[in-house]
Amino acid sequence: MNTDLNILILAAGLGTRMKSNLAKVLHKLDGRPLINHVCRTAATLDPAKIYVVIGHQGDDVKAAVLNEIDESSAGFAWQKQMLGTGDAVNAAREFLAESDSTLLVLSGDVPMIKSETLTELVKIHHGFRGKGAACTVLTVRLKDPGGYGRVVRDENGSFDRIVEHKDASEEQKEIDEINSGIYCFDSRKLFAALSNVQNNNAQGEYYLTDVPEILRGQGDNVAIFLHKDDHEIEGVNDRRQLAGMEKTIRRNTISRLMLESGVTFLDPKSVYISASAQIGRDTVIYPNVTVEGESVIGENCKLRSGTRITNSQVANAVEILENCVITDSQIGENCTVGPMAHLRGKAMMEDGSKVGNFVELKKTRLGKGSKASHLTYLGDATIGEKTNIGAGTITCNYDGKNKHETHIGSGVKIGSDTMLIAPVTVGDGAVTGAGSVVTKDVAPNKLAVGAPARSIRDLSKTDE
Repeated sequence: MNTDLNILILAAGLGTRMKSNLAKVLHKLDGRPLINHVCRTAATLDPAKIYVVIGHQGDDVKAAVLNEIDESSAGFAWQKQMLGTGDAVNAAREFLAESDSTLLVLSGDVPMIKSETLTELVKIHHGFRGKGAACTVLTVRLKDPGGYGRVVRDENGSFDRIVEHKDASEEQKEIDEINSGIYCFDSRKLFAALSNVQNNNAQGEYYLTDVPEILRGQGDNVAIFLHKDDHEIEGVNDRRQLAGMEKTIRRNTISRLMLESGVTFLDPKSVYISASAQIGRDTVIYPNVTVEGESVIGENCKLRSGTRITNSQVANAVEILENCVITDSQIGENCTVGPMAHLRGKAMMEDGSKVGNFVELKKTRLGKGSKASHLTYLGDATIGEKTNIGAGTITCNYDGKNKHETHIGSGVKIGSDTMLIAPVTVGDGAVTGAGSVVTKDVAPNKLAVGAPARSIRDLSKTDE
């Protein structure tokens, strides 16, 4: 842990240009809220604590943050009124004003910033002119700087001040170096300077951008880190920008998987692959496939068109046929799934098993080499090895109040259109006749038929 570093993330804004009832930082990028991307990057710097300034839908923002970082590592400050970025930082005064530390200030709507960039920013801040700076501003040059605060340098090329776009003169608007909204501060000096910030500007707000000028005016060092990659500091202000950022992530993810992992995409532009997904070499991804969340796909797999996989693990040499939906599930090696199959609720297929057309597994374990090939629902069930589930089979797991489990052994043959009324157990080697309604346990090696089913033959004995 870097005990000399704290991080403050500004996430209180309304985000009016999103035209949404949802707080801007809760809009999702790559399947996660914007604020979560910033928090994850911040956490890689291993700071003493990450503080988040919240306001609009603050409880929901807090919950999102705590899904990303541990509660012991997080602190929250409320901005009661939207009075500008200076006011937002001032909301954390009680936590940080007396802290003898470096404070890294980030924006909750700038999700593409990289940890390497922030590490370099902190390094420059500490090393400036051999004794460090009171403030270091991260800047970039833009071809179209409209809307951004301009960074004005003096005749020596050093920091002079930041002028917000609405307050800039026509000459200042020609400056292409802009303020990213990301800073390093000496914490004590920051909050002392904030006390001198006024709101006599075009927006009537308290600008954090006034602080570097105040610090320079009292003789403190103010440094500039001019970064080369302007894409990292892009903020999300509207849905068009969000969509553009999503497109960038998709493109980069697919390029990385092809070049570094040896994955084949038959139509790269048509697929959606989460940046956090892992896919093994020689796996082939067909058009219109979606792989979301923390999914892991093994080597030599085939994912055919229309399939959607979310937060699931798929082992090697698995073929997933057209239009399958797989959520929070595990699939072993050499399995076949689909077409049009649905796995959910921690379903598990062991090595060499198969589910086919219109088969649904919910919280069910399908044993090695077992098959459910057609038109079947298996919920809250455990199925042994080399068992065959006939077409139209249903585990009736819900009695109107509670869910119950079904246990089917190894080497079992379940006849077509069998209904298993849970809780019920079918022993190893047993067989049920087509159309049976199984309401009571079936002993191993027994043939059970009828509605309700009854055992009529011991299959372990041979006819004389």
